[in-house]
Amino acid sequence: MMALLTAAAAMAGAGAASAIEPLRVGMVPDAGATQVSVEEKAPLQAYLEKQIGRPVKLIIPTNYNATVEGIGNGSLDIAYFGGLTYVKAHVRYGAKPLVQRDIDQHFRSLFITHPGSGVTRLQDLAGKTFCFGDINSTSGHLYPVKALKGAGIAPDRQLKSFRYTGSHAATAQAVAAGACDAGAMDETVYTSLVSQAKLAGPVSVFYATPPFADYVWASRKDLDAKTQQAFTNALLRLRKGPDDGVLKILRGDHFVPANDAEYKDVERVARALGLL
Repeated sequence: MMALLTAAAAMAGAGAASAIEPLRVGMVPDAGATQVSVEEKAPLQAYLEKQIGRPVKLIIPTNYNATVEGIGNGSLDIAYFGGLTYVKAHVRYGAKPLVQRDIDQHFRSLFITHPGSGVTRLQDLAGKTFCFGDINSTSGHLYPVKALKGAGIAPDRQLKSFRYTGSHAATAQAVAAGACDAGAMDETVYTSLVSQAKLAGPVSVFYATPPFADYVWASRKDLDAKTQQAFTNALLRLRKGPDDGVLKILRGDHFVPANDAEYKDVERVARALGLL
């Protein structure tokens, strides 16, 4: 009888363990949203599961705004946002900033072009075709628009045409292939693509914006404090050497705690440009 009770208890325990809901972690599709991009992040998922002690489900929504709405409707527990999408999630749904890479405190957007475009400065973009990333991207749209307007280039009047590619990687490839005379993108994605020789053709950087606050991991407003801290601690523990595989996925070397005050300028620029 005791053996049966012990076996039953073990089975009940196993059932409870298997019933633990996974932590749903979303990531804006800054480098593109494909099944391959999800699979490439498997080491990150495994690392988080080990550190947090519960299953983790990584989700890459099809666009930036879907990540914001996922935090708002509760389908995501934690999300990796760009600065603008974080501000939207915070203002609309009370998202709480948790942790960020140290480089996110002083991030830049790069303006790139291809040989033969005749573009060497922002003013040369008048009459040219241009590629932005996602409309809700901080480094792929928000600060590039600010830079263009500061140089006297109103996108809807001075550019020949512009379009949204949906991701930084797509912008880089469009410029490399000559589909756009120039484009603006995330500095870390550009560096990664160039170092891995993944571009379809030669491109060069002709302008870099002044630094601004960008990517941040944030939670939905009602996620329990214990889980918030466990996730934060997991990223703060990352170290070069033993965690290089995960750090490569995250395109960073070191993580620090994040706070909302860092994103007030992003909010100000977004309101000024009518994007919030």
